[in-house]
Amino acid sequence: MNLRARQFGLMTEIAAAQALTPETERSGVRRLMVFFAVVYLAEGICQSDGLISQPLNFYLKQVHGWTAVQVTAFLTVFNLPWFFKPFYGIVSDFVPLFGYRRKSWMLAANGAAAVGYVAVVTTGAPDMLLVLLLVAVYGMAIVSTLSGAILVEAGQRLHASSRFVNQQWLWFNVAAVATSLVGGVLVQWFTPINALHAAALMAGISPLAAIVCTLTLIEEDKSSISLAGMKASLASLSMALKTPQLWVIGGFLFFFYFSPGLDTPLYFFMSDRLKFSQAYIGVLNSLNAVGGIAAALIYASYLHNVSTRSMLYLSIAAGVVATLGFVLMLGPVTAALAQFFYGAASMWTLVASLGLAADYCPRRAEAFGFAAMVAITNLAGAVADNVGSWLYEHMFGGEIAPLVVVAAGFTAVNFVLVPLLRFNVRSDFARPVWMG
Repeated sequence: MNLRARQFGLMTEIAAAQALTPETERSGVRRLMVFFAVVYLAEGICQSDGLISQPLNFYLKQVHGWTAVQVTAFLTVFNLPWFFKPFYGIVSDFVPLFGYRRKSWMLAANGAAAVGYVAVVTTGAPDMLLVLLLVAVYGMAIVSTLSGAILVEAGQRLHASSRFVNQQWLWFNVAAVATSLVGGVLVQWFTPINALHAAALMAGISPLAAIVCTLTLIEEDKSSISLAGMKASLASLSMALKTPQLWVIGGFLFFFYFSPGLDTPLYFFMSDRLKFSQAYIGVLNSLNAVGGIAAALIYASYLHNVSTRSMLYLSIAAGVVATLGFVLMLGPVTAALAQFFYGAASMWTLVASLGLAADYCPRRAEAFGFAAMVAITNLAGAVADNVGSWLYEHMFGGEIAPLVVVAAGFTAVNFVLVPLLRFNVRSDFARPVWMG
């Protein structure tokens, strides 16, 4: 009886998908393209490494006299909300809020982000900044999880997944360019505390646009809690977690992202040693995002048919070369070139790693599995940033070149690890049995 019910449900879904007229599909795609543009633009502005990043770094460094290690430790706390993305996915999948699995949670999460950022303008105390920014970042982490779920569901229904993904990264990087420029200008023109408050206020306004788009552009049927569906998904995930290959993938992704971090040391090196203005550091950060946009366009035009294995090798090679480029960072021009190519290499790393993670998401637990893989990369990045700052300050005496060489070496080790993923001749991966 259960099998027949599932078969009937599947046939109903197929029939509903086939019933969509071409005009309905086009209208749905256009509506969602606007939604993803606004939501990911807001997400790019509101993340902890978005508009608030440079003003916050500058404020903690100048006003409170914090070192690179202290600033990195403070910022690492904001990675915590992203580690729980699998939990947000499960809650959204099976616990509707006011009858909706996506819309209500999206509205609440965007509202929390807006409140957290706007409240920052009332304080300058690091402990209160930590609490309020955590509220905002938790909201953004939930929004990111739910937006991914909407993308997968709508992409499959409208046969437009690739277009939606391209739209996501396009506008996220547009936000990165804009926030880098604006953040640098704020730090250059205002006092440290006023720059921080201005950035927080601007970041707090952007989720309001996402709220409007969620209300007007997302159509969702009401849902109820599905215990049976939860049990089936958890059973599938349990079987996946018992498969050694999934653990190999998770371990590979952790090391793939564990390369002693350069972000905070580079900021201190450019500020203290190269004497770049805060406005120019903002320009450099924007060039990093421009490199990411360029790499995404190259991938869409020429590399979209490249296998995941080849993309992994390409991203590793590009990562090693781009990282070593920072050794040659001696002035404004070389810094600009280094940031551009590092941004491009980082984008290909993202494409390769997310493609790898998506290939191994277990059926009926795709959202949870994908979020878990992403959480692994977030954890690795957070650990790497702290290790990089410690090495820069305590081992290398504020010299960036030795840290760059170590980071490039860690990245190069991934060449040896790729064969552990058991690529074969007929396909990119020896696919696990639960994937069919």
